[in-house]
Amino acid sequence: MTDTATPAAAPVSGAFLQRFLWLSLATAVATVVIKGLAALLTGSVGLLSDALESTVNLVAAAVAIWALRLSDKPADHNHDFGHGKAEYMSSLVEGALIFVAAAAIIVSAIGRFIHPQPVESLGVGLLLSLGASVLNLAVGLVLVHQGKKHRSITLEADGHHLLTDVWTSVGVLVGMGLLLLTGWHWVDPAVALVVGANILFTGAKLLRRSTVGLLDAALPAEDVGIISTAIDSVIDDPRVTVSELLTRESGRQRFVQTTVIVPGHWTVQRSHDLADHIEMAVVHALPSTVTVVHIEPGPSEMPLPADPDHPSI
Repeated sequence: MTDTATPAAAPVSGAFLQRFLWLSLATAVATVVIKGLAALLTGSVGLLSDALESTVNLVAAAVAIWALRLSDKPADHNHDFGHGKAEYMSSLVEGALIFVAAAAIIVSAIGRFIHPQPVESLGVGLLLSLGASVLNLAVGLVLVHQGKKHRSITLEADGHHLLTDVWTSVGVLVGMGLLLLTGWHWVDPAVALVVGANILFTGAKLLRRSTVGLLDAALPAEDVGIISTAIDSVIDDPRVTVSELLTRESGRQRFVQTTVIVPGHWTVQRSHDLADHIEMAVVHALPSTVTVVHIEPGPSEMPLPADPDHPSI
């Protein structure tokens, strides 16, 4: 029997992906300043909650840059399979920060319910918040697209966080607009409470996905199907069978391990060549995949499967 491995096709560099996170960091700085100014001018706890979430975006972008730099490091003597799981750590930190922001927002909202305060200069505050939301929307869409394209949970998580911030801002803007039209001061803390609940939901999803990744979850069914098809495409002998297919993912990397049973009289060279063909087919079908094929000998005289159209006598 023989074990062989093919190195994964080179993924896009972490340095390339970091450019998008630096864009996210710059966007977070701008939105924190804009929304903070809006909250300061108006005294609105709803706008303050929006600014707090953008502060979380700022810290999360900085953590994401660190995670991408670490995940891009090659395998070493202490990390034989690389550092890809650093991206899950980034997502975990971001999810935890979201929970902290939500708690601060909810506490502020409850305090404003107990001690109502008038809101001032609301028109200017709404315009500032609207401008920051448009900026977050544009950058968030870019990050989600690039994250999915390059299988980076760090980029995707940061992008979704920005888009959540957009929906938060939309809710705040609607609530503040209603306050401006009606003068109902309870609308301000009510909007903040809704925002806090929405942020908690987003944080829970991020934490769940990160935890699943850290626990070596199998690849999605779609990817497993692609792998199975790639393996079948290079097996041209009906006596060769795949008895086991194991998969897992680590950040942007995929890992595949499979056991292939071949006729026992095959030479080592023939079995090794088949393993190489399987590994190359998988890497071609799913770039950034490390494939390990274990060859197991079957009976020396494995009969060909019966042909239903020409049954043996």
